[in-house]
Amino acid sequence: MRHLQPSQVFDEIKSILQNPPKVIRFVDRTFNDLPERSLEIWRFLAEQPGDTLFHFEMAPDRFTEEMFQFLEQVSPGRFQFEIGVQSTNPETLKAINRECDLEKLEHNIRKLVSLDTIHLHLDLILGLPYENRKSFACSFAEVFALGSHYIQMGLLKILPDTPISKSIEEYGLVVCQNPPYELLANRWLDKSELEDLFWFGECVEAFYNNRYFRNLWNYLRRTEEDIFAFFESLLTLCRQRSFFDLAPTQEFMSSLLFEVTRTRSDKELIRELLIFDWLRCGHHFLPHHFKQEPIAKQRKLIWKQMGQNWEGVYDYKSRDEFFKQGVFVRFSRELLQEIGLSDDGKTAYVCFQVKREDKVFKFNRFVLIPESILGS
Repeated sequence: MRHLQPSQVFDEIKSILQNPPKVIRFVDRTFNDLPERSLEIWRFLAEQPGDTLFHFEMAPDRFTEEMFQFLEQVSPGRFQFEIGVQSTNPETLKAINRECDLEKLEHNIRKLVSLDTIHLHLDLILGLPYENRKSFACSFAEVFALGSHYIQMGLLKILPDTPISKSIEEYGLVVCQNPPYELLANRWLDKSELEDLFWFGECVEAFYNNRYFRNLWNYLRRTEEDIFAFFESLLTLCRQRSFFDLAPTQEFMSSLLFEVTRTRSDKELIRELLIFDWLRCGHHFLPHHFKQEPIAKQRKLIWKQMGQNWEGVYDYKSRDEFFKQGVFVRFSRELLQEIGLSDDGKTAYVCFQVKREDKVFKFNRFVLIPESILGS
């Protein structure tokens, strides 16, 4: 391992930023193996003008408290971290020489997620030694529970002359002979099982790796849903509806999530979570499958009931603009409690606004309209 001097890194970055790209990826496999050096480079990058995103591959157990203190101050959209979890099966991690402190990994990832300023990718690899379908389901569930913004699932690649290529016979590896040398089967997963997991990963890629359904995923985390089984059911429906042959729009995906949950006891809460997530993404209409009261009707009702002034939100001069730009929907007490808006046991309206949050996903802001101010 050789480390370029930070001064050389700075000169090269300055040269690149003269024609600013959208993304600069640092190719170090473990960017934070020397924390002090990492911090020095981060401080330099954070001071650079422009909107370039800097991408780093990080080791989850090599963060220091000083690094976290610095990252708390980084502007959203500046840094993106890719963390190679690979698996949470200790036997698998030992076989690939990736043993780490899993408790520390979990602690550090949760801390990064809580900042909500660093776009966080967690990687899982399909086809690793000693990882069968059951243990992979466990790895996926444990990674999902951490709440990262992106879960990347890729097939193991057996590159020539790498350590694992010496174990082809021992592990029963069946490998594509052409680049990128992807695994086709091994001792623990036959071809059909590995293919099923590949499409499982494609389902996760489509539904999870965006900003569309964040409150739904948070709810399933909180209720400790069997998330592997949930995505298996979703994958079955996707195949029935030819999802992978069609455009993966948010409207199409939300209709499939609505359909796959329609027989559950919590189906009404999930419907509202999908509506809330839809509107926070900036839409000004509701798809027909939600079967919700028309937005225009709800806006008109609220307009009649609310006063000319609402301190901190609008006055009589800006009232018309507030109603013109806002999207108003009434939600149940269960939904409001679930997403932490209210726990007073009452229903309320929420106004979704045009302005966006300064966080990773840049959701549209919203204002809770409690019953107490209606008619005031």
